[in-house]
Amino acid sequence: MKSQYKRLSHTVWLCKYHIIFCPKYRYKVLEGKVEVFVRNNIYRLCGQKDYVTIEEINIQSDHVHLIISIPPKYSVSEILGFLKGKIALKLFGEHKELTKRYWGRHIWSRGYCVSTVGLNEDQIKKYVKWQQEREQRG
Repeated sequence: MKSQYKRLSHTVWLCKYHIIFCPKYRYKVLEGKVEVFVRNNIYRLCGQKDYVTIEEINIQSDHVHLIISIPPKYSVSEILGFLKGKIALKLFGEHKELTKRYWGRHIWSRGYCVSTVGLNEDQIKKYVKWQQEREQRG
């Protein structure tokens, strides 16, 4: 169980999130070269942030699913704003055809869905109980 945890200088952490975000109006634009471009740039941009790693990615034509590990020094909204902003700028530069649908150069919907992915509650309860029993045995 401990091998799942990562370390920073003063922090031991396991922070994984399931994140879903969509293009505006749920247009099915994440296909073909655009899908490959978005996928490659998500990996590249996450590589620019310390300890941010993609655990799983699934890009559908009208939404992106990520399971991403983000250290506690970053907020989810900070990372998502970084990804969506940088990808949008590069997308409009590389794929001019998108400007016909997205004239304001805003490809992503403002919001997103996020939920935590980690140890389940039963595992945590067992671990806490085990720690207590270990302490009592001394």
